[in-house]
Amino acid sequence: MQRIILTARSKGFISIIFVMLIWGSSFSVTKTVVHEVSPYIFATLRHIIASAILLPFYLYRRSTVKQRLPYGQLTLMGLLGITVYYGFFNFAMTYISASTGALIEGLIPVAIAIPAAIFLKEPLNTKSIAGILLCVTGVILVGFVGSAKSGGHQLAGSMLMLLAVCCWSGYTLLSRSLKERDTLLATAVSTFIGTAFLLPIAAVDIYRHGMPVVSSQAWAGIAYLGAFASALAYFLYNRALESLPAAQVGNFLNLNPVIGAVIAMIFLKDTFTCWQIAGGMLVLAGIWLSSKRIQPQRLPAS
Repeated sequence: MQRIILTARSKGFISIIFVMLIWGSSFSVTKTVVHEVSPYIFATLRHIIASAILLPFYLYRRSTVKQRLPYGQLTLMGLLGITVYYGFFNFAMTYISASTGALIEGLIPVAIAIPAAIFLKEPLNTKSIAGILLCVTGVILVGFVGSAKSGGHQLAGSMLMLLAVCCWSGYTLLSRSLKERDTLLATAVSTFIGTAFLLPIAAVDIYRHGMPVVSSQAWAGIAYLGAFASALAYFLYNRALESLPAAQVGNFLNLNPVIGAVIAMIFLKDTFTCWQIAGGMLVLAGIWLSSKRIQPQRLPAS
């Protein structure tokens, strides 16, 4: 039997697709958990589990890989991608629907692609731009059509999710700038740091309001998000950033509203209209277009 050899680029695509399957489910799972657990206690419990899972892998890796880590940048990654991001995300999900949250997170590719082109000098050719436009159009169809329900805190929740988008853009650009570092070490250390900053916030919350009574269903959701959506998915996400441009990885995040809508339809009994199906097709088309290899431009001789 002929052995299949995957290139680093192929592994990057496989990693980011698997991440999207996990993160696409996180909207529905988060929506069920935040009804029982306050946002920062939820975020802390989730990342304590993620840190516990990553710790033995980190210790083994650290003993074999003698690499100096940029702790300043990793601290910023932990703050942006965990402490602040999940504070905004969880609070937003208490106010807005899963589809609205997924829509706003669909703006992440734009929030990543433009700074990546400016600061990381990643090229944006016409195919990439067209792919982003298709994805954003698809996200609008998926997220807005059939989601006209609004509550008194809808605007506040939308603003919080928009702030979460900005945080994730910063996390992605920082991770991409560390692509020469060991992925597991960088993921683990940034997770440890982000979790450490969450602990005192959760402690104050518990002191003021007490520890909530958590059902077995909510614990299962927290464990799933901690083990898969945080520990495993963060590692695979950062691994994808080693071999794929940040703008391209960011464009795959548009799968979130598509997967999230399907999962919400199945488990939360949400409706899924023809316009949303059309939007999902546009998202897939945009991802395919943006995933085409960008040919390096030849520099003029000096």
